[in-house]
Amino acid sequence: MRLIIFVTILFITACSGSDRPESVSEQPQRQLNFTSEVHFLSHDGSRTVSTVQVAVADDDNSRSEGLMNVHHLPADSGMLFIFEGNEPRSFWMANTPLSLDIIYANSDFEIVRIHRNTQPFSHEQIRSEVPAKYVVEVNAGYAMRHDITEGMKISFSDDSANPDS
Repeated sequence: MRLIIFVTILFITACSGSDRPESVSEQPQRQLNFTSEVHFLSHDGSRTVSTVQVAVADDDNSRSEGLMNVHHLPADSGMLFIFEGNEPRSFWMANTPLSLDIIYANSDFEIVRIHRNTQPFSHEQIRSEVPAKYVVEVNAGYAMRHDITEGMKISFSDDSANPDS
């Protein structure tokens, strides 16, 4: 009997500790500002296959933060990462609770690599393997649902990325 009481007290004490990790619902949730659109174009660039509303990450801080702590992403939304140069890129899913499709495009706006259905919270490096200047992250399954494939093109308009607008 004493053993049962001791185990019960130990269990209650362990569960009531203040140093336990926060649940997903208690973690801070970021709200995104969708300021631009990315158009996925056919291989020859002649027609739009689909369009997503995107938040733009065009500086070190916003690129580093990415979609971390974003718990809901509307169906036709995502994030566009704009880099200075065209070089191999690597992303990871640490602190990202959503499964994503990560789409890499080079400086000619050609999609050069697609990683589908990435694993949330993973520390695995997700590499472009070839030079890329732009990265689009969308909900997992988006690329397959819209038949987006490597070799297609992207286009976007973003006032912050275009000094002439």
